[in-house]
Amino acid sequence: MKVTAYQQVTEALVNKPKTWLITGVAGFIGSNLLESLLLLNQKIIGLDNFATGFRHNLDEVQSVVTAKQWQRFKFMEGDIRNLADCETACIGVDYVLHQAALGSVPRSIADPINTNDTNISGFLNMLVAAREAKVASFTYAASSSTYGDHPALPKVEDAIGKPLSPYAVTKYVNELYAEVFARTYDFHTIGLRYFNIFGKRQTPDGAYAAVIPKWTAAMIQGEKVYINGDGDTSRDFNFIENAVQANILAATANDDVKNQVYNVAVGGRTTLNTLFNALKDSLHTNGVDYSQAPIYRDFREGDVRHSQADISKIKNALGYDSKFDIVQGIRKAMPWYVDFLQNNL
Repeated sequence: MKVTAYQQVTEALVNKPKTWLITGVAGFIGSNLLESLLLLNQKIIGLDNFATGFRHNLDEVQSVVTAKQWQRFKFMEGDIRNLADCETACIGVDYVLHQAALGSVPRSIADPINTNDTNISGFLNMLVAAREAKVASFTYAASSSTYGDHPALPKVEDAIGKPLSPYAVTKYVNELYAEVFARTYDFHTIGLRYFNIFGKRQTPDGAYAAVIPKWTAAMIQGEKVYINGDGDTSRDFNFIENAVQANILAATANDDVKNQVYNVAVGGRTTLNTLFNALKDSLHTNGVDYSQAPIYRDFREGDVRHSQADISKIKNALGYDSKFDIVQGIRKAMPWYVDFLQNNL
């Protein structure tokens, strides 16, 4: 069997551990990165202010790794909007994985000031702190929202449109700042444009919850599922383990493929109607039956109609392999969703 680029990188890390900083470590993506890196015996510094992250995510990671691996993790409660916190967190760090942000298009429309403060000012603080600490690499969470109103499918990294929300503006500004830091300070970064990531530890709570955990929670509770629009809106849903792989490959990549942004996705399109049925079928396999039809309502402000990534760039440059498609990802995630939601709702 052919050894993948990711296998080569992870084997090298186990043999020669590094020190990583994960911002937003108590969040959905951050805690999955923490788990994967601790299982690789890496040393981790985690920064979070619990604005959108949860202590129970960290507790769950602790339950998965060994006691010795957990001792390699140092948690720092702090805020990326505070430069001093960023500077402290970056001390002695080899690789930065910057995940901290205020996500959600609707949240940004309702509260553009806080979104800007966290996603732009906080991002700049992290860039400055990481540059001063001379970290080897800086990988940050970019977003597919940057493509805005550009109509072409699939989405290619160098063709973007006008942003459709304050959130999209902030993520595009991150890319501009990263580009300026490369040109002005010779500071190497990689931006990962995430497309609709889902998986364990993704919260179903609140007005800004992502569609997969939100619908799954509703189905488990026997509640109504609402679809914005006619259900033909499509997304490139991407399982969390694909995103973890992309982060580790990006952080350890050679400088000649840095100072770039890369799509992180599967490269497919799934309509909301198809997603509804896939979740319903997977829940049935896991002992939960849902018989209600979805309820259709108006399109949501700021949403794009269709989204699909071209992932050839990240495959060619980093050796990324989108191992899990939408069905495989749901199949792997669903037992966690059922267990967590049945015990916590």
